[in-house]
Amino acid sequence: MLIIPAIDLKNGRCVRLCQGKMDRETIYSDDPIATAGRWVEAGTRRLHIVDLDGASYGKPENMDIIHEISHAFPQIPIQVGGGIRDQETIQNYLDAGVSYAILGTRAVSTPQFVADACLEFPGQIMISLDSRNGKLATDGWGQLSERNTKDVASLLEEAGEGGLAAIIFTDIKRDGMLNSANIEGTLGICEKTSVPVIAAGGIADLDDISALCALAKKGLAGAITGRAIYEGKLDLAAAQRLADKLCRQSPQSGEPGGAE
Repeated sequence: MLIIPAIDLKNGRCVRLCQGKMDRETIYSDDPIATAGRWVEAGTRRLHIVDLDGASYGKPENMDIIHEISHAFPQIPIQVGGGIRDQETIQNYLDAGVSYAILGTRAVSTPQFVADACLEFPGQIMISLDSRNGKLATDGWGQLSERNTKDVASLLEEAGEGGLAAIIFTDIKRDGMLNSANIEGTLGICEKTSVPVIAAGGIADLDDISALCALAKKGLAGAITGRAIYEGKLDLAAAQRLADKLCRQSPQSGEPGGAE
């Protein structure tokens, strides 16, 4: 299971939000490239980058910075989300060296877009399902629907026709709060789909990593961490060592999107 550091970009800076609220941000760095380098030096095997401005405005706003990070660390697979609403944007990111494009709002509103993207870029498309109390949120988490997150996971897996690299499940209420991962909710997504699942939201310490590793045999392939590693509550290298140890014997604990 991969432990994946998050780099959330807002106005060109690395920030973390509390429960996805844009007015509750903590700025951790004015230098995203240096921040990426910090996690690369710590031994990360992947980076998770979100263009928060792009998610709000519906189009990429920090693409140049993401391109710089990709060019600076070509050996590290990168998954990028936030404002990806058309195939041209996907192509732009992939041409710049990004490994995976994460679809959110457009995927939920237009499942056919998922089908088309997976057909055009098989194995390089991920879906982000952001959930509050089991219901799906979109548009930078600003809009809450009545749709059940688990049901949407099944629908989009079917739309992807085997081309999805992973589904990212985020518990919004826990995101940035350091109050532990949503094990039950994550398990529910794992049981609803055969696509590798990546968990996000609330991860605070090695106990959370241990609990998530228990889901590896159910299809959990990764965990995204942000505030915990930025504030020193979780050591990234130690977390990955623990995940390697606990998941070594799991037959489904391979890395999402294929071996790297």
